[in-house]
Amino acid sequence: MAIEWTPNLSVGVEMIDEQHKVWFQKADQLFEAGRSGRAKEYIFQMFEFLDEYTKSHFVDEERYMASIGYPEIEAQKRMHKSFIDDLAKLRKDYLESGGNILLLVNANKMVVNWLTKHISTMDKKIGEYAKTLE
Repeated sequence: MAIEWTPNLSVGVEMIDEQHKVWFQKADQLFEAGRSGRAKEYIFQMFEFLDEYTKSHFVDEERYMASIGYPEIEAQKRMHKSFIDDLAKLRKDYLESGGNILLLVNANKMVVNWLTKHISTMDKKIGEYAKTLE
């Protein structure tokens, strides 16, 4: 289930697009680590990275939305919090399962599905709004 960022996922805000690209790369690396049976420690490191990067990205994105007076910022914040909670639960379930590969596959699907859906439906609106300010 290799996944990559594609131009149709562009929000139109360079900082956000660049961070989304990194997110896709790391989500794909997490999936590949599980698929190839690499050490659980590596997978744990990838979970840690995704957790920290996700939080950092959301802070940056929310700061940008606030700076442009984006009207749907509160809805975005709720979605972000929900995703952080879901990611934490998946990581916890994976660790408690002793490294169940099915959980890792499901985690990857959840991350990829959320990223593509959230970017396509919510984040693109940020770029559209930003264009009206130019």
